[in-house]
Amino acid sequence: MFKSVDAQDILALKALIDPKKVITDLPEGLNVDEMPIYGKGNAQVLVNVETTDDVVEVLRYAHARHIAITPRGSGTSLVGSSVALHGGIVLSTAKMNKIKRIDPLTMTAVIEPGVLLMSLAAEVDAKGLLYAPDPGEKSATIGGNVATNAGGMRAVKYGVTRDHIVALEAVLADGTLIHTGSAVAKDSSGYDLKDLLIGSEGTLAVITEITVKVLPKPKFTVSLVIPFADITTALQAVPPLMQLPDRPVTLEFMEKEVLEDAKEYLGKDFADRNWPAYLILSYSANVKPALESLLDTASDTLKKLGAKDVFLSDTTDRLQAMWATRGAFLEAIKNSTPEMDEIDVCLPIQTIPGYLQEVKALSVSSGVRIRSFGHAGDGNLHIYLCKDQIEASRWNALLPQLLDTLYTRAFALGGVVSGEHGIGHAKKAYLKQAVGEPSIRLMRGIKAAFDPTGILNPGKIID
Repeated sequence: MFKSVDAQDILALKALIDPKKVITDLPEGLNVDEMPIYGKGNAQVLVNVETTDDVVEVLRYAHARHIAITPRGSGTSLVGSSVALHGGIVLSTAKMNKIKRIDPLTMTAVIEPGVLLMSLAAEVDAKGLLYAPDPGEKSATIGGNVATNAGGMRAVKYGVTRDHIVALEAVLADGTLIHTGSAVAKDSSGYDLKDLLIGSEGTLAVITEITVKVLPKPKFTVSLVIPFADITTALQAVPPLMQLPDRPVTLEFMEKEVLEDAKEYLGKDFADRNWPAYLILSYSANVKPALESLLDTASDTLKKLGAKDVFLSDTTDRLQAMWATRGAFLEAIKNSTPEMDEIDVCLPIQTIPGYLQEVKALSVSSGVRIRSFGHAGDGNLHIYLCKDQIEASRWNALLPQLLDTLYTRAFALGGVVSGEHGIGHAKKAYLKQAVGEPSIRLMRGIKAAFDPTGILNPGKIID
């Protein structure tokens, strides 16, 4: 289907761009992502592009010869998005990592796709500003965040990555450079190509420059850790909290078992690990009286909804320790089992307590350990199925059945396949199940318009 990269292609690529950027001795880890269960890729050459011109030259060449291109940033995908399935070129934008400018007048930042989330956050913070999206993997690139429309813990108040993208520069499969979006406040000028590229996982174009919104950084932030007697009571408290006049910045849920996994992984304990279930809320304000009013209202509401206590984290050390624990949940669960799979369905928040009860019942009936945590305020659940010591043949037979059950039930409740991780090649069948053939047909038409020969990240999202 796609041309295999040969010695002549390598010579041609080295003639088009700096030869040092064309790597044939592939680094370890290039052909996998963060979820090894989704298989090993078969890339033939790595090209470390550093400029938009590099991207244009490589795509022109690959398009003319029908060579598959797999765009890649930090490789932190959890659904196989950045793993090459059809050989060819892995086009890494990791070295396109310049923050070109941060403009307090327009409240925007212009960056390259290889800029790490943690780097952008630190740069804008130093200027008293905030880049609001806060995906859990801080070593991910912003380009990758855009490609998957990453969410994160602050989405409950600020929205997801899409809500903070002002404009994009991108290169189409044939090497054509396009600019989408605008730094002006309003734009009703035709189809929104920018939003089509966001979440497209490198299947429509290669993003080479991103303009993002930045916000004034709130002066005061406080987090509350709230224990409950059980997870159902904790999650039933979420809709009333969301109905309060001031929306929390974060609203997370977790259970004691996940905290124990994190303690084992980090070697550090959580502030309180004595109760079966917890919520974490954060609030921010620019004046202390306003923040104190928010906390009083939330605390009174929580106590009426069954909270066993309200623990306050208001110092830098306490906040860092608490969020370090929360941020380690995925790695802690991975560390606890030789293999696992995950789903990140997003549900209407009022359906979450019942859905998690069904997850627990499925865990008991199947004998598979299932861990869960997530963004209670926006309904995005992270559910991990752990192989542990289950024999391989049983696991391979059982896992698809469990996933089918979990996804089917989520769709019945009005949920979607993915809240923030994307589709990749791992979740294609569930996307089709969720949205139906007419929508898939439209997606195929969009793909054909952007990439008529199908060389960009083939095998991802749709067939």
